Amino acid sequence: MEGELFQGGVLMHSYLRAVGFSRITKRSSIRQIITDVVETYDEKTVIENYPDGMFAEFSKNYGCDCGITVCGQYDENNVFYPDYYFPFFRGTGITTQESVVIERHADKESFAGACDDLRIGVTLIFYLQNAAEYLQQREKGNILPGGQPLTLSGLAREGKILFPVEKDKEAVKAERELTKNRNHLIAAARNGDEEAMESLTMEDMDTYSMISQRIVTDDIFSIVDSYFMPYGIECDQYSIMGEILDFMTFKNIITGEEICQLTLDCNDMQFDVCINKNDLLGEPKIGRRFKGIIWLQGQLHY
Repeated sequence: MEGELFQGGVLMHSYLRAVGFSRITKRSSIRQIITDVVETYDEKTVIENYPDGMFAEFSKNYGCDCGITVCGQYDENNVFYPDYYFPFFRGTGITTQESVVIERHADKESFAGACDDLRIGVTLIFYLQNAAEYLQQREKGNILPGGQPLTLSGLAREGKILFPVEKDKEAVKAERELTKNRNHLIAAARNGDEEAMESLTMEDMDTYSMISQRIVTDDIFSIVDSYFMPYGIECDQYSIMGEILDFMTFKNIITGEEICQLTLDCNDMQFDVCINKNDLLGEPKIGRRFKGIIWLQGQLHY
């Protein structure tokens, strides 16, 4: 028995189109989707000893590993009050096992995560997909201090396909060796190694000098192979470019809109991105590159 469902005011989520709901423009349509998720969910997690009632999280797939999650609370009369919803896309594999810090958002029972991955060079801040499971495991004391397996994924509202940069095998091998050495230097610098800091500074100066010379005659995307940079004011959105390792298309089971799922290699880190086919400029192929703005999500594994 799920009890009754109270429908309050709901807002349009700007990344709904990424999971195949681009034609949803009215709040009444959103309320119908929320009702459908709660009544015909694929997954449900409930936290019983929660302040002011029971906290519940409902998720339903409307495509391949993508859909809508609704979170809210049951009151003493078994009436469910949805607090918020968000579109989700669950990626594949383990992206990183670095130490993750989780913090609650100020306005609702949702969470942001942050982890430092040497491959990216910036602190990765993401929206936590499995908030209810995290609350359960935190209550049981199952949070690992050293690092929790984390799967990152991204939802994109727009993107484009770029041709690859031509490289020979020796250049690829040399680049991997340089990346490996740089990661060792960054790890040493974080531990206070002044010699490593100096080496990284000199390396950055050499890179800047090389780019300044080549930018006069070369296109910027032939110099920069991939990147992962914070974008805008919201801390969990990033501008990315990465090589396409694999891709597939499928349809939203309600709207029939085509969705494209891309597996990317970006700064030596692999993760999946989901985008509406209508928002993707160009034809994805293995070896080509994807460039776009993503909302970064993460799922912790216990």
